[in-house]
Amino acid sequence: QEQLVESGGGLVQAGGSLRLSCAASTIVFRLNTVGWYRQAPGKERELVALRSSGGSINYAESVKGRFTISRDDAKNAMYLQMNSLKPEDTAVYYCSVHGTYGPAYWGRGTQVTVSS
Repeated sequence: QEQLVESGGGLVQAGGSLRLSCAASTIVFRLNTVGWYRQAPGKERELVALRSSGGSINYAESVKGRFTISRDDAKNAMYLQMNSLKPEDTAVYYCSVHGTYGPAYWGRGTQVTVSS
């Protein structure tokens, strides 16, 4: 069974940066649509950034200009660079690989906490 493993979360002050990483056991990221999602306490999981297999990228309005999704095909890894972090970015962040109808695989998540 496919396993996605996130890393790189932590506690950071507002205005700081973090880079999240996601590794897969068998899925090849460059062949699939991949994304980062987040879920804050008491809120629904939301899309943060999405990169299609064709290379198109979409970001949530709340993170545009601050977050960057990227991929390292040699390492079969994907990343989320988060800059200018705000307390409202506090959430558990998940990487996901999409199937035909949306997210098909999820990691267990990594906690990001931004202090004010």
